[in-house]
Amino acid sequence: MKRDWLPFTTTPWMLGFIITLLLLLIQASGLPRQIDFWILDKTTTLAPPEPSDDVVVVAIDEISLDRLGRWPWRRNVHAELIRKLTEAGAKTIVFDILFPEPAPDDSELAAAMDEHGQVILPVYLSPPTVDQLLGEQLPVPALAAAAAGIGHAHVELDSDGVARGLYLYNGLGSKLWPSLSMTAAGGSPKLSNDSTPAFVNIRQDFRIVPLAGGSGSIPTFSYTQVLNHPAASQAFSGKTVFVGATAAGFGDILPTPFSGLSQPMSGVEFHANAFSAIKQNQLIRPAPAWLSLGLIVFTLALLVVILPRMRPTRTLAACLTTALTLFLIYGIAFVSMNLWVPVAKALLIPILAFPVSSGFRLAMTNHFLNRQLDALARSPQLPLPGTTGRHPTQLLAHFRALLQPQGWLLQQGAETIAQNSLTPNDIPDDLPQGQWLHQDDASWIRLRRGDLNYILGLILPDDFTREGIQRYLRRLKLAQQDEIQPALKPRENISARIERVRVATERLNRMQQFMRRSFERMPDGVIVTDELGVIRFANGHIEEWFREPMPSLSGLPLASLLEGHDPRETPPWHETVSETLTLKQSRTVDLRIRGKDFLIHFAPFALPDSEQHGIIANVSDITELREQQRQHREAIDFISHDVRSPLVSQLALIEQLKRDPSHIDAMQLEQLGKLARRSYHLAEEFVQLARAEQLTETRFYECEFLAIAENARDSVSEQASEKQIQLQLQGTEDLWLRGNAELLERAIINLLTNAVQYSPEQSTVNIQVYRAGHEACLTIADEGSGIDPQELPFLFDRFRRQKQSELAGVHGTGLGLSFVKTVVEKHRGDISVTSTPGRGSTFSMRLPIADPLA
Repeated sequence: MKRDWLPFTTTPWMLGFIITLLLLLIQASGLPRQIDFWILDKTTTLAPPEPSDDVVVVAIDEISLDRLGRWPWRRNVHAELIRKLTEAGAKTIVFDILFPEPAPDDSELAAAMDEHGQVILPVYLSPPTVDQLLGEQLPVPALAAAAAGIGHAHVELDSDGVARGLYLYNGLGSKLWPSLSMTAAGGSPKLSNDSTPAFVNIRQDFRIVPLAGGSGSIPTFSYTQVLNHPAASQAFSGKTVFVGATAAGFGDILPTPFSGLSQPMSGVEFHANAFSAIKQNQLIRPAPAWLSLGLIVFTLALLVVILPRMRPTRTLAACLTTALTLFLIYGIAFVSMNLWVPVAKALLIPILAFPVSSGFRLAMTNHFLNRQLDALARSPQLPLPGTTGRHPTQLLAHFRALLQPQGWLLQQGAETIAQNSLTPNDIPDDLPQGQWLHQDDASWIRLRRGDLNYILGLILPDDFTREGIQRYLRRLKLAQQDEIQPALKPRENISARIERVRVATERLNRMQQFMRRSFERMPDGVIVTDELGVIRFANGHIEEWFREPMPSLSGLPLASLLEGHDPRETPPWHETVSETLTLKQSRTVDLRIRGKDFLIHFAPFALPDSEQHGIIANVSDITELREQQRQHREAIDFISHDVRSPLVSQLALIEQLKRDPSHIDAMQLEQLGKLARRSYHLAEEFVQLARAEQLTETRFYECEFLAIAENARDSVSEQASEKQIQLQLQGTEDLWLRGNAELLERAIINLLTNAVQYSPEQSTVNIQVYRAGHEACLTIADEGSGIDPQELPFLFDRFRRQKQSELAGVHGTGLGLSFVKTVVEKHRGDISVTSTPGRGSTFSMRLPIADPLA
């Protein structure tokens, strides 16, 4: 016999080559960098440092913009702020506001800056226009001369778009500006050693900023609060004050590890955090590249040397120990040395080393077995215990569990073993051997087991299932077959062992084929029964969920198992199981076990190359899904009741007060009524949108599209008549489709309402309903002001309102078109819009029709 040969062996060189190759492939995907960022974010947010006591923020927020007017403000306003802070004893004032262009009040601002003496201004590196080179956007000369220092305002965004740090120095050519926070801490510009041109951007000394928290972690005061109130020396005395924009409209917002994109931090707060970290010596330095590379090489060399020499049981422990050591090195460097060491690549090595080394060992171990079991390619067969050899008493018990007969009789010779509603006198004459005889509501069969004769009779249910059960009984083979002479087996010892191996491999092959064909797409819990509904196989999920030991599950009727854990009357479990077997139809039923919700799917099957059949029952845990549905329903109920009901009461009270306006201003009541109706409409449209999102095809039915459009037109006709707008509907063909007519009508009403609302008086809205191929089409064209092309891509987004409509005073909720899109998508359709500003808009809806001839 030839020696087994493998194309590879578990050597350090081969193991190292495979791990290195996998590591390079993973590196190309960018995954290690994302892991490093995740570890860094978790480390910095787990125990954020306390902010420094001598830093505060004066925020240009929404309140300040509302009270002081639109931006930019006159520079005498900033001069007044400096004077206020000077009175309050502020040590240093840092402006995160660009002053690149001269203004009439520059002299007043410069005088205020000279009076304070420690005012720092920003510089920004950007090209003046798109087609020009990068340049420095410095403050105007008068302000730059009055400033105590100038710092760059750039914050670095990592590859995932999150701000974690900044460069301490940044500039063009050889002159590098310190950051605002560095300048506030006493830093000054420096010259770069590189002899680079003046238009080249140079950045040095990147540092990671450990933030003190999310937005608002630094004490913050509103700009208008500081400007319009007496100086608060206890809040600003001896402190460094950062002044900058926090209002969302400025766009100066940065995603951070604390906030991501949900609650980003303003740039001025980020610089304040950086100043706090500088004052407390908490800035984090990235480790040099050679350190990370050395850690990777050392980890790889260590594992590829020790793993091939270790026992398989210790491989996992070695890989886990290596990973924990890497985390320990990372933590010590981060906490004790303020050093960030990217360890993701090194961590991936033990994660990859374990499956790779185990795969090598498994391949070498199984190679010989695979060659010896090449007989697995033969025809498969998975035998279930046949019904031909079962004792009649066992058959009766199984028939009773499966079919729930209304009566039965089992007789051995002249002796009655079991009976209910049947007597020996009911046995028909000339009953054939091994074949069922159906008379009226009773079915009879004569069986022979050994030297004994048995007669079995059943009274079947008196309903529509009787005929199917009778056909099922005729298919069963209950008669005992003539004994087959076994084939001669080889007598010598070695040949007998080979034969046993051959038989075992054939059985294993049949089992594998069966599992591949029947269980390939059945997740979760699986139960396999024979043709009498008796459990022959169940996986571990069934044992865990039903809390039944595996030995007790085997041989237990499936109907008895389900009835014992979730008893029900309509429909009973035995009926579901028996109909699956007799009618050969799949069933899907809800199941509840010990407070958890499941979905059990009964699927009949027939074994390949065999007449045996049974049931495969797939049990899926849907507890979490049902809980989500319940929470969703509760949210809808809350909006429906707690939001709409008070608003309706408010409207009723307003109408009552309007009838007696002697002490109430009617204009105030009218405005209050408008606000209440708008809130009510918001709640109503939100409820409608939620209903649309919950829509499934189980709530679809045959409906006629033209009639839906006509009903929608009639609902909007009164609103159109108030503006003398004509609603012209064109369409004569009945278009049937499967859908939800109520929600489709509501969607068309939304489109028509928008068309009427945005159309001028005495204009026309054209509605066309027609068929195009296999689709039912609806177009609504108005003669309104149209839609700005920049707004079209976002037209169907939630709460999206056209800027032109808001400026014109036409207010809405922004949910109407989102509801329309949701309804159309639930119907597997498409909606589009074309619009020309000043000439109107056209909305087109396309839905698949249900015409079978299509």
